[in-house]
Amino acid sequence: MADTTTLDLEPAARAVAALAAAIGDRQLGEPTPCPGMAVRHMLGHLAGLSVAFRDAARKDLGPTTSGNPADAEPDIDDDGRWRTELPGLLTGLAAAWRDPAAWDGMTQVGGVSLPGSVAGAVALNELVVHGWDLARATGLPYSPATGDLTACRALLAASADDRAPGRGPFGPAVPVPPDAPLLDQVIGLSGRDPLWRPRSTAPGERG
Repeated sequence: MADTTTLDLEPAARAVAALAAAIGDRQLGEPTPCPGMAVRHMLGHLAGLSVAFRDAARKDLGPTTSGNPADAEPDIDDDGRWRTELPGLLTGLAAAWRDPAAWDGMTQVGGVSLPGSVAGAVALNELVVHGWDLARATGLPYSPATGDLTACRALLAASADDRAPGRGPFGPAVPVPPDAPLLDQVIGLSGRDPLWRPRSTAPGERG
C-alpha cells in the first residue's frame, strides 16, 4: 500500500533560498554551528543534498544517491554561479517530493537504503536545520513553519537516545528547557546548541 504521509518541502526550500540570497560575499568564510564548516561549505552541502534527495524522490538511483556525503568536503565556486544555481536546485528538490510516488516504496540517499517516507522527512529536516545553520552564522532572521518543526522534532526525537559522538549524521542531543521554543527543541535534538553565536555578523553585507 502506498504511504500517504507526505510533507510539503516547498516552504522550507523557499526559506533556505531566501537566506542564501541575503548572504553577503564577505560572510562566506564565517563559521557555522556545524564544526569545521564555513558558510560557503554549508551552501555547497545544501546544493549537493538538493540533488541527492531530488534523485532519491525520483528513485533515480546512482552516483548522486550512493555516495557518502562525508567523503568530500562541500564548497561553492568563487564565480558566484551558486547564487543562481542553488535556488533552482532547491525548487527541483521540493517539486520532486510533491509526487506521491516519491513517498512510496524504498529509495536510497547517502548510500543508505530507506523508505521513501523516511527519506522525505530527512530531506525536510536537512533544509530546516541547515537553514538555521546559515541564519545563525550570518545573523539573518529565520522562522520555519510550525508544521515543519513538528515533523523535524518527531524525526530527531526517534533517534535521540541512540547516538554517540562521531556516529551517524547527528551528534548527541543538547538538552534544552522543556518550555523552549519549538525551533530550539529541534536544534537541540539535532546535536547543536541553540545558544550558538558567531564571532561577528553583518546581515546582508556583500563585498
